[in-house]
Amino acid sequence: MGQPTHAKPEWWRSAVIYQVYVRSFADGDGDGTGDLAGVRARLPYLAELGVDALWFNPWYLSPLKDGGYDVADYRTIDPAFGTLAEAEKLIAEARELGIRTIVDIVPNHVSDQHPWFRAALAAGPGSPERDLFHFRPGRGEHGELPPNDWPSQFVGSTEPVWTRLPDGDWYLHLFTPEQPDLNWDHPAVRQEHEDILRFWFERGVAGVRIDSAALLAKDPDLPDFVEGRDPNPFVDRDELHDIYRAWRAVADEHDGVFVGEVWLPDTERFARYLRPDELHTAFNFAFLSCPWDAERLRTSIDATLAEHAPVGAPATWVLCNHDVTRTVTRYGRADTGFDFAAKAFGTPTDLALGTRRARAAALLSLALPGAVYVYQGEELGLPEADIPRDRIEDPMYFRSGGTDPGRDGCRVPLPWTAEAPHAGFGAGEEPWLPQPAGWAAYAADRQVADPDSMLTLYREAIRLRPALGDGPLGWLPAPDGVLAFRRADGAVCAVNLADAPADLPAHTELLLGSGPLDAEGRLPKDTAVWLRP
Repeated sequence: MGQPTHAKPEWWRSAVIYQVYVRSFADGDGDGTGDLAGVRARLPYLAELGVDALWFNPWYLSPLKDGGYDVADYRTIDPAFGTLAEAEKLIAEARELGIRTIVDIVPNHVSDQHPWFRAALAAGPGSPERDLFHFRPGRGEHGELPPNDWPSQFVGSTEPVWTRLPDGDWYLHLFTPEQPDLNWDHPAVRQEHEDILRFWFERGVAGVRIDSAALLAKDPDLPDFVEGRDPNPFVDRDELHDIYRAWRAVADEHDGVFVGEVWLPDTERFARYLRPDELHTAFNFAFLSCPWDAERLRTSIDATLAEHAPVGAPATWVLCNHDVTRTVTRYGRADTGFDFAAKAFGTPTDLALGTRRARAAALLSLALPGAVYVYQGEELGLPEADIPRDRIEDPMYFRSGGTDPGRDGCRVPLPWTAEAPHAGFGAGEEPWLPQPAGWAAYAADRQVADPDSMLTLYREAIRLRPALGDGPLGWLPAPDGVLAFRRADGAVCAVNLADAPADLPAHTELLLGSGPLDAEGRLPKDTAVWLRP
């Protein structure tokens, strides 16, 4: 069908999008696992927060070997979460409140319980069923060695990305053995995913988040990996762009939008995914992983806006998500950046300092031009939780040999009601991940009534955000360690990362602050303000 014949407002260019990790959001049936009933019951909370859209991590049928990113059936909701009919009701009910829905598609791989892979196992070597994946004979005298030496996509993992079957064939899985990689050279794989996109667009979703978007295409020869050699045999291959052009045509039929998970250090190649006939947006991981340092943050912001400008795509701003250390914890550490390889147990953290910085970072990110993603619990100021080792479920922990604490610490079920069992997450069974002692202190019901809470700050910032305009930003003169910029309508954001208090830029009104000014009306360290000129 091509482009729609009527213009649609490009809501996604400046949206505030709230990430819902269903398993940990709210438990509606009391079984200890979050579900769609829990989300539906909390829609008024999300509407009051003021978000424009919800991005749901995978809610499909899954053995949950990797948090739902091992999908067995894209057209079925996992029974732990509910039913397809409930998902359709949720999409419709959210839309009635002015909130759109974005679903998560995982195109690089499926679950080993997916019908395609089960058929491939049954069919045997050389069968057409195995052509949908990457099955190969091994190397060595008896085929006992993996077909190549590609590294795992789980940072720190030393385990191979190939698994050998009793019939002698090996199959590729860049993640866990339960997540076999699909062969994107096969037309059936491409057709199936275009059909999946249509399936969800027809059910009312407004957009799709694409997991591991730069990994789908593989060099058909599957050569060994050589660090620094281009092109990479399995990351950011040129063939990907034809795939996403075909997807864009499907999205345009339904006025749908895409956001890609694209981890690439090369800004020029990153921008290629955002050309007008490919993806609408992609996550900005450089900003997410940037340390709490004024010069480096400004460089990251400038680089982000510069790499998006040639293709006319809006930037996205993210402070944390279901894979990375929560913001208040990260900013309370000596190393305030984020690197998967640096995660370790027992890292000292100053939560008071981290919270102060996270409040300032919230106003910084929400003042920038583009779309902003808020991970559930970020608006409550939740810290990273220490999960007892015997309760950890994340494969990152196991595949690192127990040295990486994994990602469960940012996936702990939310606290809703301070005095309720399990802090109001659910009324029945213990949550699937344990809530730390003192978790109730972060409960939403307490924060709603507190004018100085993190939740109140987020609500007010999201409410005021449209007043900042949708145009570019211009940097203002500021002392070392202070970021100050003006948005298109003249509103100013100033953030003090220096050790000494700073004078405020010229203004007529203080719109919002992440903390109080000092006695002389200056901006204290680790504090941000929005000002009316």
